[in-house]
Amino acid sequence: MSSTPDSQYVYYKQRREFGQQFSFGEKEELLVSIPPDEEIARQYKPRDPVSRGTQFAKQMSCSEVNTERATYETHGINHTEGGWPKDICLSDPEQTTRYRRKIEKDELFISEVMNLTKPMEHCIFQNNAINIYETFFENCEPAPLLEPCSSRTLNVYRDPCNPKRPVTHLSWSPDGGTKLAVSHCDTTFQTDANDVACDSFIWEVENPNTPLLNLKPTSSIICLEYNPKDPATLVSGFLSGQVGAWDTRVDKSLVAISEREVCHQEAVNSVLWINSKTGTEFFSGSFDGRIIWWDTRKLNEPLEKLLIDPVKTDDQDISRSYGVTVLEYETTMPTKFMCGTDVGTVFVCNRKGKSPIEKINFRINTHLGPVCSIARNPSFLKNFLTVGDWTARIWSEDCRESSIIWTKHQSVLLTDGIWSPTKCSMFYISRMDGVLDAWDLLQQHNDPVLSIKVCDEPLLCMRAHESGRFIASGSKNGATFLIEVSDNMTTSLKNDKSLLTAMFERENKREKILEAKSREIKLKVKTAQVAHDESNGESKLNKANAIEAACKQAEEEFLANVQKAKEKLCPSRIKNKENGGKKAADGDESFLEGDLPESD
Repeated sequence: MSSTPDSQYVYYKQRREFGQQFSFGEKEELLVSIPPDEEIARQYKPRDPVSRGTQFAKQMSCSEVNTERATYETHGINHTEGGWPKDICLSDPEQTTRYRRKIEKDELFISEVMNLTKPMEHCIFQNNAINIYETFFENCEPAPLLEPCSSRTLNVYRDPCNPKRPVTHLSWSPDGGTKLAVSHCDTTFQTDANDVACDSFIWEVENPNTPLLNLKPTSSIICLEYNPKDPATLVSGFLSGQVGAWDTRVDKSLVAISEREVCHQEAVNSVLWINSKTGTEFFSGSFDGRIIWWDTRKLNEPLEKLLIDPVKTDDQDISRSYGVTVLEYETTMPTKFMCGTDVGTVFVCNRKGKSPIEKINFRINTHLGPVCSIARNPSFLKNFLTVGDWTARIWSEDCRESSIIWTKHQSVLLTDGIWSPTKCSMFYISRMDGVLDAWDLLQQHNDPVLSIKVCDEPLLCMRAHESGRFIASGSKNGATFLIEVSDNMTTSLKNDKSLLTAMFERENKREKILEAKSREIKLKVKTAQVAHDESNGESKLNKANAIEAACKQAEEEFLANVQKAKEKLCPSRIKNKENGGKKAADGDESFLEGDLPESD
């Protein structure tokens, strides 16, 4: 087609010729020869870079076809009455009855009905075998959602006194945990007690602004514990070594206090109620190495005393006793208790014993420093948690040489540890950097499942609510934090207890095998040492005999040489003595001064 609009030529091609394959062939033929033009070549100027546009799209064609239109109709049939012929009126019962009889008299009707019964019978049997209306997985518990572990701080209870004092102990009231008893005491060495208040407080959980009750003792309270049977009665241990009883219904002051002559000589670190008939007995432990049992009705006279003496003897000495840092008591085991000491040893005791040897069953070396916390697992009473130095360890009473599970060494000191009351595999640990770690033994052992940065100052103590939902933690600056954890950290699943039982049994068995192997190695080393000592004794005896024989031989040789020298130097004198019949005994003959000539 030319570029001018008035001259054009249209090419026509039939539709059937579209898409045919081209046929190429070879032929030697010169169509045109154009020689180069030098004048045009001189006008050529090379350019760099050069941009050119080309058409690289696919060639397409458009064709139109007119087709004949088709007419469609839609008809419906009501299958509740089946298909009827056109000449039968459905509203006339006589016609329908007559037509049914006509069909039933047909010879093919019976055979067709018999042929249809087989597939229909198969479908009926299928419906009878499978209950299509059955509700599957009706008795199965729904799978728990993978909820991430989380927490939040609900309330903060701050020390109203100035200067602020550290929180030393926490205790929940037994009436559902509606109140929280907080004791404050500054145990720093050589602290001026005149400038520091001695008050401790009881807070309502829902009111963090003002305390419910202000306890005013004569000395600072280190530990304060609610009576599990009476929400109005408390006992406390003082910095002065005394113990006292409180009744919140009577007054803010003490109801009873022990005499200084019969109480501890140093600060009371722990007090715990014991399971007694009267519900008024408790016991206390102190740095002076004594455990004393008391009755709140008669605090001027202790019921019983026990020294934590590591030497197994009935003649206990207080100078050898270890200081008690923490006590542990389980109400389901009324006679057994445990105490942690300031040298890292845990003593497992039984109050039922008649003598001190029978009362102290055995001891376990748990930590390098003081034991900060001891807590029995509420579901597995043979296993208990201890916290001290930089680690937390889980022990079994059957394995006394090593713990069955322990955490890795932390970068800061640990201060306290508790089990969750509702979830058997969960325990919490407080640290000196203000972090509270939550560990779940069924999820992971290397790291905690949740680390909560509670505050910037050290966390010194904590206590879990009986519902397992709330954790109270006290800091060094006198603030008590109430922390709420998520639901998956408070409820145990169906298989948690069985899985934890299998884990404890497996680790317990492993530690027993290692203990037996260790004892075998120690016995071999001891036997080899005894044999080595015996062989050394024999060799020492032989060596002594050889030295004695060598000395005797040297002495004899020395005396013989002396005799020869005498005979050689003074032969005439020896001869005269022999003639005179006087012969001195061997070794007793001596020379007079000047008998032997002087040697050059």
